[in-house]
Amino acid sequence: MKYILVILLLFLFHFEVMSQEDKENTLKNRFKFFEVKSHGGAFLKSDDPLGNSVILENGYGGVTIKLGWQPTNSKSWSSSYSYPSYGIGLYTGFLSDAEVFGNPNALYGFINFPISHPEKKNVFSVETSLGLTYNLNPFDSETNPINNAIGARAAVYFNIDFGFAYKFTRELDILYGFDFTHFSNGSTYQPNKGLNLYGLNLGLRYHYNAAQFDVDKDPYTDNLLPARFKRPLRAERNKTRESAISIYTAGGFSQRREDAGTETLYGTFSSVLDYEYQFNEMHAINAGVDLFFDNRLRSLDSSERVIAGIHAGYDFNFWRFAIKFQLGTYLTDNRGKGAYFMRPALRYQISKIVFAQVGLKTLAGGAADYIEYGIGIKAFKW
Repeated sequence: MKYILVILLLFLFHFEVMSQEDKENTLKNRFKFFEVKSHGGAFLKSDDPLGNSVILENGYGGVTIKLGWQPTNSKSWSSSYSYPSYGIGLYTGFLSDAEVFGNPNALYGFINFPISHPEKKNVFSVETSLGLTYNLNPFDSETNPINNAIGARAAVYFNIDFGFAYKFTRELDILYGFDFTHFSNGSTYQPNKGLNLYGLNLGLRYHYNAAQFDVDKDPYTDNLLPARFKRPLRAERNKTRESAISIYTAGGFSQRREDAGTETLYGTFSSVLDYEYQFNEMHAINAGVDLFFDNRLRSLDSSERVIAGIHAGYDFNFWRFAIKFQLGTYLTDNRGKGAYFMRPALRYQISKIVFAQVGLKTLAGGAADYIEYGIGIKAFKW
């Protein structure tokens, strides 16, 4: 989990870098917002991971608090994406049974992409959040044997929200929507069925202009700056097409089921050779070959722990980030991992050539196999 924390801190640092790069009108307008939202719903159970227990029937509740930045620079990357906002947030949850699961808290970064036309009063948007969950109560064969969903005190926090913001007043939005939340440690520790939550949310968002105090500090003044950014129409996207060959290597640690409740970990390794084709600054596709090494396969010789595969995927790009999804299958014996695998991942382009990436390599059906922490290069571009 310490690797996830380091990556999260880097992401939060780069959110601030993104706001610093947005220099247009910073002397007159610095748009920010503060948001509080309540969450409630039920657990998504695909295979009833807690057996016949009824503790999941009680549902969950939660509260999120966010601080956000609104870019305004018409010459920056954000203008091509309808000026998405981004920031940091805190989450605290109230699950069915705190003695079994604990009361999870999370620190995360988020980005919100508006979909509706700028003139609409009720704006639909898609928001994704990624961070670190802590204060979980993990599985223990003696003190907490019923919890075979979470095997560590810390886990990845992921949330996707399909929501609306109704512009109620000059400063205030009424928020409502539907969201999905996932807690998992990527099978670093067993058991790791994970917890999947879905439900409704309701909240308020307060917009303010941080430059107001530089202009007039009088609380009774009529000399007011705009409190919120009026989005212009989306700029035309850069349609420059590009092909590239990338090489990516990653390592990680994971646990066997029989090691649940212990600190025993085994090394994993992934190597990927990809052809990537980018249609424009937002969309790209890729295909390539994979080489996996799984040291958890202790009953096999070292050479038999190597598995080869192929994959194809799609990338959604924004700023220096890419949200990746790949679907693949094995060319060799899958060693009990299933006929196919998936790889959702987040990539950060450090330079024009070098990138860092964290992803989840899955088993068939979407269950976590292990987390990949890696670095790569775009060796050739044309």
